[in-house]
This record gives sequence, C-alpha cells and structure tokens, in this order.
Amino acid sequence: MLASFDLLSAFVLFAFVSSITPGPNNTMLLASGVNFGVRRSVPHALGISIGFMLMVLGVGLGLGELFKAWPVLYTVLRYGGAAYLLYLAWKIATSGPMNADTVSSREPLGFWGAAAFQWVNPKAWVMAVGAITTYTPAQGYVVNVIVIAVVFALVNLPSVGIWVMFGSALRNLLRNRRALVLFNVVMAVLLVISLYPLLFVESSFS
Repeated sequence: MLASFDLLSAFVLFAFVSSITPGPNNTMLLASGVNFGVRRSVPHALGISIGFMLMVLGVGLGLGELFKAWPVLYTVLRYGGAAYLLYLAWKIATSGPMNADTVSSREPLGFWGAAAFQWVNPKAWVMAVGAITTYTPAQGYVVNVIVIAVVFALVNLPSVGIWVMFGSALRNLLRNRRALVLFNVVMAVLLVISLYPLLFVESSFS
C-alpha cells in the first residue's frame, strides 16, 4: 500500500483540491443543482466519482501506454469529447425557466453519461495522470493504483457534491426567468472556455 501516512495525507489533499476547484464537472453540477435540485443531481455526481475512479484505474494499469503507442486513439477521444462538451453546453444554455412542468419533464445528466464524460474531460485527465505519476509508489504498484483510485473517489464525491448543494441553494434567487437564462448562458460559456486545454494545449500522448 502507499508508502507512508505522509504520502497518503499529501495525496488526499491533492484529491480534495483538484476535485473541489472549478472545472467542467463542477460547472455542470452547479447548473444541475440550480435547474434540478440535489436529489435529481445525485446520479450525475455518483457518475463523476465512479467514472473517474475507473479512469484512474485505467491510466494506472496501462491505458496511458496504449495512447502513447496509438496517438490517433487519443486524438479521436479529444475531438469526440469536444463535440460532446459543446452539446452539453448547448443543453445548459437552452434550459428553460424553472416551473412545475418543465422541471418535471427535463432530465439531468444521468449516471452513465457523467461516468462516460470523464474520459473526455481534460481536467479529469490531468488529475488522473497526476495522481498516478506523483503519488503511486512502485513497490506494490497494482495495489497502490487501486488504493489511489478508491481514495480519490471517496474524496471526490463529497467535494463535487458541494457544487450541487450550492447550485440548489441558488434556486430561489434564480426564480426570475431572465436571471436563470443569464446563469445558464454563463455556465455554458464557462464549459466552452474549458475546451481550451482539450483542443489547443499539446497532449503528452502526441
């Protein structure tokens, strides 16, 4: 297992800071909390944490080497992810006002969609690669990768949940149609801005 308590403590701090700071996941969860509330956003938050855990396992157990051997696979993933993220931004930007009919008929991003999104999320890749390369000792490597992935998921879930709760707390302030439309457009723009590292920063796999 991880070599020392100090290393584990440092990793938990890294996991918390990287999970709670702004990024595509937290931007979407904030918007989901505003538009759907906490309960309906729970599958989205769970999908992020479980999907990211599987991603860390994949990176730690050799997926990164596969992308190095076949860079075209990562290129396809990058641009497919960009298209999906633009679609999600459009969905947020065009969300209607909150009322009994629209809130009950609209659907938030579900567990599987959120889990799949981790594989095209540039911040998630940085977090996963950083966790494996910085905090995973070589001795007992496979066990350490599993520990890193599980601990990351356990830290990540309450961290991203804070964004859902913050969004839910804003619901009463955003009952006004114009205020909600403005909020959703701003969230969509932030998602589009988050494409910058995905499309214009050179990948370590290329």
